[in-house]
Amino acid sequence: MKNYQVAVVGSGPSGASAAFHLAKAGIKTVILEKEILPRYKVCGGGFVYRGRKNMPFDVSEVVDIEFNKIDVYMGDDLHFVTERENPIVSLVMRDTFDQLIVNKAKELGVEIIEDCKVKSLNKVDGLVEIETTQGLIKTQFVIAADGVYSQVAKMAGWKEDTRTLIPALEYEIEVNQADFERLSKEIRFDIDAIPAGYGWCFPKKNHLSIGVGAILKDDKKIKEYCADYIKFLGIEEILSIEKHGYQIPVTPRLDGFVKENVFLIGDAAGFADPLTAEGISNAILSGKLVAEAIAQAKGDEEKAAKIYTDIIEDTLMPELLTSMKLAKVFYGSKIVRKFLLKNYGQHFSEAMTDIFMGERTYPKDINKKIKEKLKGLVF
Repeated sequence: MKNYQVAVVGSGPSGASAAFHLAKAGIKTVILEKEILPRYKVCGGGFVYRGRKNMPFDVSEVVDIEFNKIDVYMGDDLHFVTERENPIVSLVMRDTFDQLIVNKAKELGVEIIEDCKVKSLNKVDGLVEIETTQGLIKTQFVIAADGVYSQVAKMAGWKEDTRTLIPALEYEIEVNQADFERLSKEIRFDIDAIPAGYGWCFPKKNHLSIGVGAILKDDKKIKEYCADYIKFLGIEEILSIEKHGYQIPVTPRLDGFVKENVFLIGDAAGFADPLTAEGISNAILSGKLVAEAIAQAKGDEEKAAKIYTDIIEDTLMPELLTSMKLAKVFYGSKIVRKFLLKNYGQHFSEAMTDIFMGERTYPKDINKKIKEKLKGLVF
């Protein structure tokens, strides 16, 4: 049996970030990863600047391409462009991006056990015994960073009906040179490429990541919408294609983020932005926050739980709750959506870009602001 102070389950951005900061604080930490690294991870790979600028080390070596400009479309009529001096979005492949953070954590002394699936959790004499396919692990704290379908969260007693999960479909596509040249010059978002959602086209080094997400509901026609979106982009010839479907949590869990000695972070907690479905930046942030809480508590389990809960309630939760309200209004009615973009589209795009850059947060008095913008709109 191996003993640690903290066991992090999952080596994605949230888990690897947590392990990095724990090790930096001198806390003996292990990462339990069910796959063999590096592993492919389904994700658009859009890393916004607010997350990148807060990284404790340079990630440029794993960035495929940077965009200082974003294009937002709604059909053929509305087109908004925002530009910034620093890259608004950096596009990464998750296998190399995640591996970089893991390697940085390992340099600080974090141990990683690969091909290690968690089978059960048991509380014994105040500690957690983790039964895995690689043997028994004993630890004081467990951090569940095992993604949207978190098995650790289920084992620890969290219910699955306390989050809203939305479907997303992403295709990794190789196209002919002419189409690649045309579509690789911009990172674009297409509002209403899917009802109550959007489509995206992210250029990578040698291919395009193209996908659609239904923000408010589980739309069974998502495959048809994605195929229509590819046609809308004018792609005539597809040289190769890999299709990946997945779920994104666009509401945080309602039954807390700590149970006993188990802490939830990233997608396991439901920390993706409800309006944009972007999750990498909050995943990394939540990893840092849980590490700080455990470090400050100095082994006191109740204190660690309180510190983490309080800081999430003070920082991430107000942002997520406001974003949830915005998403409900924006995606809930096409009439409202078109009115807002037609009259305030550039202002809206600039405000969202400021949020991506980490230069502002979502407004707290959002209900009042929405009502002011919608005055005079007849349904």
